Amino acid sequence: MSHEVSPLLGMVARGATTVVDAYLSPVLRRYVEQLAAEVAGVPLLFMQSNGGLVDAAAFQGKDALLSGPAGGIVGAARTAAQAGLTHIIGFDMGGTSTDVALHAGAFERTFDAEVAGMRVRAPMMAIHSVAAGGGSILQFDGARFRVGPESAGADPGPACYRRGGPLTVTDANVCVGKIQPRHFPSIFGPGGDLPLDAGVVREQFAALAAQVQSASGMTLDASATAAGFLRVAVSHMANAIKQVSLEKGHDLADFALQCFGGAGGQHACLVAEELGMRTILIHPLAGVLSAYGMGLADQSLQREHAIERAFDCAVMPHLNDAAARLAADARAALVQQGIEDRQIETRCQVHLQYAGADSALPVAFSSLEQMREAFTAAHRLRFGFATPERAIWVALVAVEVTAMNRRVLDTERPQRAGGAARPIDEIELWTHGRTHRAPVFDRSSLYPADRIAGPALIVETIATTVIEPGWSAEVNRFGHLVLQRAGAHGQRGRINPHPVDPVLLELFINLFMNVAEQTGAVLRNTAQSVNIKERL
Repeated sequence: MSHEVSPLLGMVARGATTVVDAYLSPVLRRYVEQLAAEVAGVPLLFMQSNGGLVDAAAFQGKDALLSGPAGGIVGAARTAAQAGLTHIIGFDMGGTSTDVALHAGAFERTFDAEVAGMRVRAPMMAIHSVAAGGGSILQFDGARFRVGPESAGADPGPACYRRGGPLTVTDANVCVGKIQPRHFPSIFGPGGDLPLDAGVVREQFAALAAQVQSASGMTLDASATAAGFLRVAVSHMANAIKQVSLEKGHDLADFALQCFGGAGGQHACLVAEELGMRTILIHPLAGVLSAYGMGLADQSLQREHAIERAFDCAVMPHLNDAAARLAADARAALVQQGIEDRQIETRCQVHLQYAGADSALPVAFSSLEQMREAFTAAHRLRFGFATPERAIWVALVAVEVTAMNRRVLDTERPQRAGGAARPIDEIELWTHGRTHRAPVFDRSSLYPADRIAGPALIVETIATTVIEPGWSAEVNRFGHLVLQRAGAHGQRGRINPHPVDPVLLELFINLFMNVAEQTGAVLRNTAQSVNIKERL
């Protein structure tokens, strides 16, 4: 029965993909043609959801759904490799949401995903998003601290933007001192020349603290209330990272947190602490790394073909024929885009799953026995078990062809002629349950080998980085910030002994939900029962 259902689901996904493409491609085509006319004579490439660039003439709507976040993952992987890190978690926190993805020496992709409620069958980066960005709205519902999923957006934006907006994660960072108005562009107010409004933020958090006391009897001040919301936001982001790592059998101790996006640096240390990670990398262009990553991407195309047959000797001729046909088609398409055939590299994967299961794992195309062994190892890593005696099913063959672009990566920077980095300011910073005095450094004045111990702030034109207590930051020879946790885990401050703590209530609900969701994911991917797959 399950083998009959699987092709049917594939047909449904392909049908939905066709609808999405038919809706988006005409609009996208008009935009591409208008842009191409403006830059006539200049080669024009677009980023795809799979992390590769494609000629403007071949760009399609179904391949643009996650193109922005995909650029960030490419940038994170390329710059981390230059810093000597091959296993990273990409952590991209913007204004509306946080996008996370895993890179363990190769990009992880999915061929069947749900985007905005539509099931789409097209190659794209395996990116998980959670509604916890700088603009996520903060609410107290009488019992719990809630962060998102609603967002203040750019208009009216956070309360500190002086446009009457609600309290958001950004406001919480202003309240605790992790965003400093005097070190932030003065572009707000009617004339666009005023700084962030820290006064209204503190007033609104003080009013919220009074609501908490009235509802629960717990006494908090404005800073502690804001810090409570930040703990909830960090919990949301940490749970998202667990879904792309622990849920797939990876040990986070083996990974560094590659942090980017305009709001990422304000939360990187706390997210890493929550996950037990000890290393963080922050690029000099972290605030715009998605755009930078597009310049580091390779021109590539992917093709896939559904097989839906038992994995045995009889299927090998079908796999060989499908792989050869897909490779020839993709290489010819790249040649049409102006790439010489000798510059093109080809990689082929076969997606295998246990008969009756719903989780196909990719393995490199090789001999029948080698693919069987690779699938068994991958299944054991992903789900903690393998059943070699169980029949295996071939879901699809996927081919990727890549034209290696000449990448211009970060150049080495000279060391400081003498002396240590000097702070430009000193502030009060509420973190880990109390107020700290913290220096502020201008990132443009930092040189390789400069080392800063937390707590501290590092400000720049496109981002702010918070170095929490127990962490230190060092500038490597490329200008990257490498943060290392020196202290032991568990410096998050004293847990409030009050029996009705709205922060802890939300944190525990998030933890229990995460356990349930991970359990459901394993059941969905490994169970044979249709009831379990559909109902969890």
